[in-house]
Amino acid sequence: MSKLVILFTLRMLGLPRWIAQIVMVLILAGGLNHAWSAQIEGRVVGVSDGDTITVLDANKRTTKVRLRGIDAPESKQAFGQVSKRSLSELVYGKMVQVRYDAEDRYGRVLGVVLSGGSDVNLIQVHRGMAWHYKHYQRDQSAAERRDYARAEDDARAASRGLWGDQSPVAPWDFRRSSH
Repeated sequence: MSKLVILFTLRMLGLPRWIAQIVMVLILAGGLNHAWSAQIEGRVVGVSDGDTITVLDANKRTTKVRLRGIDAPESKQAFGQVSKRSLSELVYGKMVQVRYDAEDRYGRVLGVVLSGGSDVNLIQVHRGMAWHYKHYQRDQSAAERRDYARAEDDARAASRGLWGDQSPVAPWDFRRSSH
């Protein structure tokens, strides 16, 4: 959302300009990003790969969700199918909550998936099934950045999942080289 749209919206709510500007700065700095996030609840009816699922809500609408803050190996890449199986074990057929505040260029919701109160995105990184996607870490809260980075460091140190490979190729490098 642009700064002008945020400021205009806050002013339309009747907030004085100086309060609207403070709120806008907090939003843009990520201090209030989760307070304004939307949420989807539903059953996972599809797992495309290690970082993309399909959720069916109570109104029988499906939503494609890209797990925010992580990047899993591509399907044709080493560990791609293992990562997909890991995510399937965590969520397929289960009820989940998805916290989100944006969509990607493909129209997928970018969200944090919660199953039984646990952050599935973080679990994928901890298991060594995905990288912490640091290129987009500005979209995460400070606590998420810290937790995801720590989970990746721990998985790497323990040689879990893809980190057991001698030289794992990051998905963004794999995508670049395959096009």
